[in-house]
Amino acid sequence: MSRANALVGQSGGPTSVINSSLAGVIDGVLRSKRIGQIYGMRYGIEGVLNDGLVDLGKESTETLKLLRRTPSSALGSSRLKLKDEHFEPIIEQFKKYDIRYLFMIGGNDTMDTIHRVTEYANANGWEMTGVGIPKTVDNDLFGTDHTPGYPSAARYVAMSVLQAGLLARDMQKVDQFVVFQCIGRSAGWLPAAATAARRNSGDAPHILLLPERPFEKDRFLGKVREVHEEHGFVSIVCGEGITFADGSPVSASEVKDKFGNVEFGAMGGTSVAVTLHQMISKAFGWRGEFQITESLPMCAADRGVKLDFREAYRAGRQAVKLASKGAGGVMVTLERGAKHHHYHAGFGTIPLKEVAVHARPLPDEFISEDGFDITPAFTKYLEPLIGDLPEYAQLKYKPAKKSE
Repeated sequence: MSRANALVGQSGGPTSVINSSLAGVIDGVLRSKRIGQIYGMRYGIEGVLNDGLVDLGKESTETLKLLRRTPSSALGSSRLKLKDEHFEPIIEQFKKYDIRYLFMIGGNDTMDTIHRVTEYANANGWEMTGVGIPKTVDNDLFGTDHTPGYPSAARYVAMSVLQAGLLARDMQKVDQFVVFQCIGRSAGWLPAAATAARRNSGDAPHILLLPERPFEKDRFLGKVREVHEEHGFVSIVCGEGITFADGSPVSASEVKDKFGNVEFGAMGGTSVAVTLHQMISKAFGWRGEFQITESLPMCAADRGVKLDFREAYRAGRQAVKLASKGAGGVMVTLERGAKHHHYHAGFGTIPLKEVAVHARPLPDEFISEDGFDITPAFTKYLEPLIGDLPEYAQLKYKPAKKSE
């Protein structure tokens, strides 16, 4: 396989740092003595089927440098679900461009794509080495301490809830509650990150609604009343995919993507934030707000974490190192450790087939007993990933003295 070419693609939703991983792959291949050219697939695996390959080795040094801090997915993305009839045309394209190395940056479905394509190729006489680079703001990929993209999205959520919490506190005589909806279909890592906004007792958020715990309407409304009586307003952060005990979504969304996943941000249903807003207003007669950021946490490079960009780039470089050594069929993982008593992450691997079939919800030890909050263990996990948040003034509200 000496000097055969490589192909890289991005799939699923973007992150603020996914292009940094792409830059890492490109740089790694350009420095490699074993791999020839580096091609990119436009719009994921659809780009392979539609002959939409581009020569990334012809991009300028300045462009590749800027790519490391550019948000969204520079190659474009796709949610095409592979079917049996797709495999042979894909292998024909690999042969046409002499591609023997496959890199893809994405989540569970992406890892499944790499696994299935390379397995088919190797079983049909075309030797392939495939390595996955983790990506998802949801942080729910199995086998890795965290995914590149999560720290920046977590900071986005924490910053949003911090600033919106100040607004809600100061406007409590107008709006008695606010509901902030987080992306993340079935894992509570992002809603939990909102707790980094707290500085003092009573700070937002007051209530978390996590997909890992079934939603109970009466218990929720009781908690809302309790918080309102104590603080005068209520800040709620919810995961978009929270469900009732029977598994039905609290939102009324009925639209599904090509992988059978409910599209909580799609038309065809009411978002969970709106549902909760209506529920609270009906129960208490209060006026309130709802905030739905949708895909913004996936592309907010202005709130990106330097650590996140750096780890994403290094993960891309690591994937090339593994492939150059013939270590295919794996995804790069981040392994947390300590170096001089400070946070440090090294790299490991996990088989692609394991990532494809497992998810990683927020662990029980990170969720409070009542299910409406997190534990100190989660705070310890999160803090080194998102960095320090800004400090804001808190007036003392000392009574004014009357003139004599």
